[in-house]
Amino acid sequence: MKPKKTKEVYIYHKFERFWHWSQAALIFFLALTGFEIHSSYNLFGFETAVTWHNYAAWAFIGLIGLAIFWHFVTDQWRNYIPTTKNLKAQIEYYLTGIFRNAPHPTKKTTLSKLNPLQRLVYLGLKILIIPVMVVSGLLYMFYRYPQGSGVESLGISGLKDVAIIHSAGAFLLLVFVIVHLYLISTGTTVTSNLKAMITGYEEVEDDKAEEEKEDTNKKMDQPQ
Repeated sequence: MKPKKTKEVYIYHKFERFWHWSQAALIFFLALTGFEIHSSYNLFGFETAVTWHNYAAWAFIGLIGLAIFWHFVTDQWRNYIPTTKNLKAQIEYYLTGIFRNAPHPTKKTTLSKLNPLQRLVYLGLKILIIPVMVVSGLLYMFYRYPQGSGVESLGISGLKDVAIIHSAGAFLLLVFVIVHLYLISTGTTVTSNLKAMITGYEEVEDDKAEEEKEDTNKKMDQPQ
């Protein structure tokens, strides 16, 4: 099967790439220290792991704030508006089409870089999983806090439920990361999506080239 003709299009802005890699590094570090806090292994030591986990959490919250500001200033928030257009085609592409070298049902642009399925997943990540992680983490952090000369309580009966919610959110986030790592290998080449998040330029199918090819084939098929 002949490879599809592609062209490079500037898709990912500098801040977007900075945000992506910083977020990835913080998520992996939070997972690393978080599992140690749960006594999965001993790498940094419990107290050091807790301290670094908290520092990374504050950095993550700060990064979220910057990303929200950037998304609204640049109108990039529109990428996450759910749509059912091509949703079925996108699911079929991931299930079977990708293995048949079928054309991608959606085309990327700088203001439409997510396919319908990605829009739903990323929206759920941003309005459900990450907020759950942040809120439960802050509740865990400030369950008891200094107030004047004493220690006040937030009125939570215990940390068990908060810890379970925080851990459940962490596992969902890890599932997303694993699926994400697989999907980055499904571009025009195994490394094209990874390269795009480094350079900003992504290889997309060249519709114009394909149309010209089809026109040429039609002309050749016509009787002389």
